[in-house]
Amino acid sequence: MHQLVQNYYGLRIIRIPDLFEALTWAIIGQQINLPFAYTLKKRFVEQFGEKLVYEGTVFWLYPAFDKIAAIDINELRSLQFTTRKAEYIIEVAKAMATGQVTKESLRHMNDRQHVQKTLLGIRGVGLWTADYVMMKCFADPAAFPVADVGLQNALKSRLGLQRKPTVDEIMDLGANWEGWQAYATFYLWRSLYEQAV
Repeated sequence: MHQLVQNYYGLRIIRIPDLFEALTWAIIGQQINLPFAYTLKKRFVEQFGEKLVYEGTVFWLYPAFDKIAAIDINELRSLQFTTRKAEYIIEVAKAMATGQVTKESLRHMNDRQHVQKTLLGIRGVGLWTADYVMMKCFADPAAFPVADVGLQNALKSRLGLQRKPTVDEIMDLGANWEGWQAYATFYLWRSLYEQAV
């Protein structure tokens, strides 16, 4: 990690302050490659978000959860969302529209395990999604999405392994980053850009 910290000195985690966006973006990105995830997100935003034009440039606002709570699954299916992802996204929107899930209630919980457990109670949210949301929306420096393929690939490359490290091996490495696992993850993700060039 020392070399990465030197290479990317000052790198900060890019946040997603809106809970609905963080949750749905994580769900959109589950088990698909990043370019297709971006394509789906673009379609989602341009179909259901609001458009603002300023000095000839178009800016899109992420769709509001109350709008998504009122749509039909087939409207997302027509954008190439799987039925399961469409269900998850609409259910998240409905949970937020009814106040069952709010950023404020999660923010006021006493400990990160309680936040994680509450997020895991949302259909479509597994450990990776919960940790990703805790990292990106709640700025939890100890969030650690150990099942992330990008994290596994970065560690494989950095450590010169022939295979991806197991979750247990990643957890063991993460013990060295206690309290800063999210930053270690973000720096490792950044290292993948060098490999792509």
